Amino acid sequence: MIFERIKSEGIAHNSYLIGSGSDAAVIDPRRDSQIYINLAQPNGLKIKYIFETHRNEDYAIGSIELYNFTGAEIYHGPGLDWKYGNTLNDGQEFQMGNLRLTAIHTPGHTDESMSYVVADLSSGETPVMAFTGDALFVGDVGRTDLYGPEEAYRLASDLYDSIFNRILPLGDGVILCPGHGAGSVCGLNIAQRDESTLGIERAQNPVLQLKNRDDFIKYKVAERPERPQYFHQMERYNQEGPPLLGCMPIPAPLTPIEFRDEMERGAVVIDTSEPAAFGGAHIKGAYSIWLEGLPVFVGWVLTYDKSILMVLEDQSHLEKAVRYLIRAGHDRIIGYLKDGTEGWYNAGLPTENLPLLSVHQLKEKIDRGKDLVVLDTRGQDEWDSGHIKGALHIYVGLLEQRLDEVPKDKPIAVICNVGHRAGLGASILLRAGYQKVYNVLGSVKAWVAAGFPVTTD
Repeated sequence: MIFERIKSEGIAHNSYLIGSGSDAAVIDPRRDSQIYINLAQPNGLKIKYIFETHRNEDYAIGSIELYNFTGAEIYHGPGLDWKYGNTLNDGQEFQMGNLRLTAIHTPGHTDESMSYVVADLSSGETPVMAFTGDALFVGDVGRTDLYGPEEAYRLASDLYDSIFNRILPLGDGVILCPGHGAGSVCGLNIAQRDESTLGIERAQNPVLQLKNRDDFIKYKVAERPERPQYFHQMERYNQEGPPLLGCMPIPAPLTPIEFRDEMERGAVVIDTSEPAAFGGAHIKGAYSIWLEGLPVFVGWVLTYDKSILMVLEDQSHLEKAVRYLIRAGHDRIIGYLKDGTEGWYNAGLPTENLPLLSVHQLKEKIDRGKDLVVLDTRGQDEWDSGHIKGALHIYVGLLEQRLDEVPKDKPIAVICNVGHRAGLGASILLRAGYQKVYNVLGSVKAWVAAGFPVTTD
């Protein structure tokens, strides 16, 4: 048996290749799908099947891309008007060498969600691993809010049934292979480790300790995860099939003048520098989205009809940045600024800066009664766990839609957990014409470490 877990950074996405004999299957492939072929070929495997656990909402699925390379059959769950692939029946079985894969319907995260149970027949009929998609994670379970609050109770009820009546009865020794790891927006508290079994989750997963159905549903309905606006585009792509890439985009290195000309034609600038570097000097109008934040946060601020220009803190980051963007469905990447910000100002072109504050400087301003607004751009659960008294709370992904709540006649000190989302929030304010904006380095984490007070009121 061949087994490979492929981790995609940024969105914390797990995809898998399994095989036996000469046949292999891929579960939930990413869009830059050459990696599966590179893993299959040295092992003498032909990718015969592609299995999707559900219509993913946080990244563009790579099933059609991989089909275009391999001719593998695509399968997904019932209940959606899919424009590609084949719809599975509950209990449908597939054979790959000594492996038997069984599809089981496990709704709750979404209605069409499937899990895939694998038995190695060379050692017996007992299942050895389960690919659970976004139903069950290491240390958490899938979110149930995707259809809106009016459907959350029903989905939470379905998820309880799927986990307790369909997945856990497979056996405590079954290896758990979830669709995401820690850092994913599809689970609020996914554990940092990758390895687990159904027995470990039964014993240790905090949500699974809520064995009473009503308690489980109440817990899930009370959750308030953020729902990025790009989910809608991903859902459409993943039901109809994303545009084919064929190969990875190759953005052009642009001179400062070429870069400026593209800006004047309407292209949007994404600066992937760390907050301190962005604060020192950046191109006016750029969004500040640090490299590892690209997969999630570009979807909050960019529409799919805009061309993208990139400013990279290190030009060796180009390939990773492109992969992050195309996984979120952003293919219109024109180019990147040759020689970065330094090349821009060396060409005599104007820059602006974003002043930085330490938490000590912020505390001093507050204590002296300075007339400034502390803007907290964290998520709701983070805010509820403790915030600076008197702060204004607007999640960074919603800031552009709620700018009318942020006064323009006062200085704005933007905070988040450590300063990255605050950098994005501050850049949004600068783009909107705010004159006195600060990014608070270290933000709430540094504030608490310094012994400064927070409140939950």
